Amino acid sequence: VQLQASGGGLVQTGGSLRLSCKVSERTWNYSVMGWFRQASGKSRTFVAAVAWNTGTPFYSDSVKGRFTASLDRVTNTIYLQMNSLRPEDTAVYYCAASDNPLRYTDARSYTYWGQGTQVTVSS
Repeated sequence: VQLQASGGGLVQTGGSLRLSCKVSERTWNYSVMGWFRQASGKSRTFVAAVAWNTGTPFYSDSVKGRFTASLDRVTNTIYLQMNSLRPEDTAVYYCAASDNPLRYTDARSYTYWGQGTQVTVSS
């Protein structure tokens, strides 16, 4: 299973970006797709997740109301729409796949990871 993340870039405070993550195949029984981010010098943290079967999204408190996670089962692609971006959102963003829906905020429960895409928000 390969995950290909894209869509990062440089944006001003208050701007928007949409990240995409293409999953190469649907044969593995992953039930949750997650988005994490890692700022320079910091640990990787949970941003959002979406349950594959229901499309139900979950968010960290820091992005709730600003970010929207969604998926397209036809193309095996998940998305992270990021609005009202802030400088503190600057990080490398990763998508990941997990078969453990109960621990969707824990990076250790994710088996497959994309390569990351840089998001930079200027003040």
